[in-house]
Amino acid sequence: MLGDPTLAWLPPGLEPYVAGILILGMIGALASGRFGSDIVLMGALTGFVVFGMLKPDAAVEGFASPGLITIALLYVVSTGMRQTGATNMVTARLVGRPKTLFGTQLRLTGPVACVSAFVNNTPIVAMFMPVLNGIAKKGGFSPSKLFIPLSYASILGGVCTLIGTSTNIVVAQALVNEDTRTAAGDAVRFSMFTLSPIGIPILIAGLIYILVFGRVLLPDRRQLPAAANNGERREYTASMIVQDGAPIVGKSVEQAGLRSLPGLFLSRIDRKDRTIVAVGPDERLRTGDVLGFVGDLESMMDLNQIRGLEPAGTKDRASGRARAQLMEAVVSPSSRLVGLTVRDGGIRTRYGAVVMAVHRRGQRLRGKIGDIKLRDGDTLLLETEAGFADKHRDSRDFVLVTERAASAAPRHDRAWVALLILAGLIMALGTGTLEPLPATLIAAGAMLIGRCCTGPQARAGVDWQVLVTIGAAFGIGRAMTETGLAADLATSLVRLVAALGVDGMLRTYALLAAVYGLTIVFTAVMTNNAAAVLMFPIAMLVAEQQGVPPMSMAVVVAVAASCEFSTPIGYQTNLMVMGPGGYRWLDYTRFGGPLTILVGMICVLLAPVLYGR
Repeated sequence: MLGDPTLAWLPPGLEPYVAGILILGMIGALASGRFGSDIVLMGALTGFVVFGMLKPDAAVEGFASPGLITIALLYVVSTGMRQTGATNMVTARLVGRPKTLFGTQLRLTGPVACVSAFVNNTPIVAMFMPVLNGIAKKGGFSPSKLFIPLSYASILGGVCTLIGTSTNIVVAQALVNEDTRTAAGDAVRFSMFTLSPIGIPILIAGLIYILVFGRVLLPDRRQLPAAANNGERREYTASMIVQDGAPIVGKSVEQAGLRSLPGLFLSRIDRKDRTIVAVGPDERLRTGDVLGFVGDLESMMDLNQIRGLEPAGTKDRASGRARAQLMEAVVSPSSRLVGLTVRDGGIRTRYGAVVMAVHRRGQRLRGKIGDIKLRDGDTLLLETEAGFADKHRDSRDFVLVTERAASAAPRHDRAWVALLILAGLIMALGTGTLEPLPATLIAAGAMLIGRCCTGPQARAGVDWQVLVTIGAAFGIGRAMTETGLAADLATSLVRLVAALGVDGMLRTYALLAAVYGLTIVFTAVMTNNAAAVLMFPIAMLVAEQQGVPPMSMAVVVAVAASCEFSTPIGYQTNLMVMGPGGYRWLDYTRFGGPLTILVGMICVLLAPVLYGR
């Protein structure tokens, strides 16, 4: 049945053609990259409503979809993992400190894929990017050899479980919405590990491809050092104190990973009884050691991610550090701080802030950070309470206040809580004890109640653009079905395969390959979630008309919508690594094109065997 009769003013029979024009216009707008995917899809959805092809309530019901809400809740779970440093804790132990390119790729891709199977892959990639820069600097090889493998490994891992990527949840919800059933009348549904039998072979084959061909097909583009890019390397001096019970206590500087840090130099260690200036790699760290570092801003911010290290001067503020922010503040000529040392300036009592590091243009500052006498123009890296920038932006003490990080320090003490919550979510979904929505609702609530993240952090961790895109895509998918456009495309696809003159199992394989290929094309020019929603009704109609098992069709759509590796716009993590890796479009085509074909062959060949019901 078509849309609201009060809105339907198109002549009968024109609906599929107008729908096709709207879809083509949407694809063209997405391919141009000039507009956000959420804006484009909402525009197309509006068109379907305006032309009377979709009722308003049907157009927006996708935004109340359990699948959409589940994805939003998974973002909160991922935020809790990230804010506690739990993800970093797991991956750091798995990755270690490899010294060769092959060893780095090997130690990188496996852990990333495993973690991405259970945690949204976007924050995984974001977390690893600075780590890989450091590993590349230490190993003396190009970051461009690592960033695409990082993205591809996260995508391959996400295919293995229901919660590994939002695309799988979108297809799972589409199966529920359409009440898809087998010929015997059994409901077709995705459980936690429905995709694992096909996802794991794809993952293994993909990782082997990355490791074998990565050194040959990936470009070798060495980035210029920061000094060459920016004209001057902004060098800060910082002091960090080793906390009681820190995991680095008793370890040597080398074992703790504090030697030859990328962009950082451990210049001294201050103890109660002595000061060590020439710090050797075998020097053992003790509780209360004050470590003096010299390095650039980004590296200074990374220091706050090391468990057990806190800025000297944060005593009695530990409980508030998770809500703190990092600010850069430039001391003004009229500031009351000029001529005073950091210690005597009363910055902590006057501003509620702790000086984490000091930068003075053109000079390397020596000695304890508390003994540095401030001058006008000095830049202070401060750990502050929320609202510092608004309160002191017009202060006569500072000429410029800039926020540099939303959270100054992970909640390391809650890391195990976050891991237990994630384990409970996996167990609940894996055993079928709970449906995805209630399971993720409980997990997200537990992250907040367990103080793994705050409410503002949870809200900030949700990718609202993705959610709007998915909600609109559900409406567009329904419009394609109701206007008959999906049926017309399915019929055309069947006729194309029929022209090949194949029957039996070969016909099934040909149909699956055609659906897979068309999904890949859609994914290459639009978002993966939108491609999945648009292809789903077409795939189900093909399955119904030709007697292909609907589960195998659903699996093919889910895998194809995620595993488009030949373009940077095929998946959002591909875009994330494009700039940092110094990649060009053809780099993805050269390295990702064969991988896309390999994954497609495995999926099409195994789908009817593993899901032929």
